[in-house]
Amino acid sequence: METADRLREQLRSIEDPDLGDDIVSTGLIREISVTDDTAYIDLALGAVHAPTEQRLADKVRSVVREVGLAPDLSATPEHAPGAEEVLPGVDAVIAVASGKGGVGKSTVASNLAVGLADRGADVGLFDADVYGPNAPRMLGVEASPAVEEVDNETRLVPPANHGVKVASVGSLVGDNDPVIWRGPMAHSALTDLFDDVAWTGLDYLIVDLPPGTGDVQLSVLQTLPVTGALIVTTPQAVATDDTRRSMQAFGEFDTPVLGVVENMHTFTCPDCGSAHDVFGVGGGEQLANDTELPYLGMLPLDPQVREAGDDGTPVVLNEGDTAAAFQDLTGRVADKIGLLRRHRRMKNVAGPAGVSL
Repeated sequence: METADRLREQLRSIEDPDLGDDIVSTGLIREISVTDDTAYIDLALGAVHAPTEQRLADKVRSVVREVGLAPDLSATPEHAPGAEEVLPGVDAVIAVASGKGGVGKSTVASNLAVGLADRGADVGLFDADVYGPNAPRMLGVEASPAVEEVDNETRLVPPANHGVKVASVGSLVGDNDPVIWRGPMAHSALTDLFDDVAWTGLDYLIVDLPPGTGDVQLSVLQTLPVTGALIVTTPQAVATDDTRRSMQAFGEFDTPVLGVVENMHTFTCPDCGSAHDVFGVGGGEQLANDTELPYLGMLPLDPQVREAGDDGTPVVLNEGDTAAAFQDLTGRVADKIGLLRRHRRMKNVAGPAGVSL
């Protein structure tokens, strides 16, 4: 048996913790070649800087070293169908959505974007919330997009801060100018802005959707190759009821929902340490259970989150329990993108008998 074949058999000892089978059977191992003392392995990872896939890659390196070879790993995430034509410079598109306003959707979107960038990913944030464009303030972006020639076309190059490129209606209108657009105008402005922005070299593009299921949301789902959607709600019934209704829109467009996050979960008094469930408790988890979607955890109601957003430095970059909650959410979302794609690849490898999640 050749060295590459023996190594492939050794790698069957590594199990994908989410798919319940070894990484060779699931199709994670694309190619193996051995030259001199080096094993070159092409991994079909699903998401850049996803914690679970990073651990799998570390296990692959360990097995390679155990057989006396030096590991040289390459990992090429797979694009969603059609993504190469629509967004050739973006690997994964994550839509952040909510059923109603005021639940902290934009806060979650900005912290998710910065959290992924802090992990080393190349990230863009597209603020599609045309009626409440808050991304520039939350990320401390004051500059307007630059106009440059990119690939012989005049394109907008978005400004960046905290490692995130930001395109927003908020960068194109005055601070005090109201955005009064009917549905067709919002659709036209949004698609024009998106088409004109030079999105290149991104691992993740986070799209901050307006709340609900209006024209803008439908435009995004029709236009962009959304890899998956993150649903934000507060615990209270009013929010979860609206969110439940809005989630049906993603099913209409066959957009996978990565999971539900419950924001504004509990307020802990910094003076006395007592906990208060201002908006109730458990609504997001119950919504996830009722809809059979992953529950991605809770984010506390903490004044630090508001202060950090107003200052343009998202709380995910801080230290402490609240920052850790946002950091954990970032890892879970990246893991869900990776799992979604590994599952798709496993089904392609296994055929109709592949597992389902």
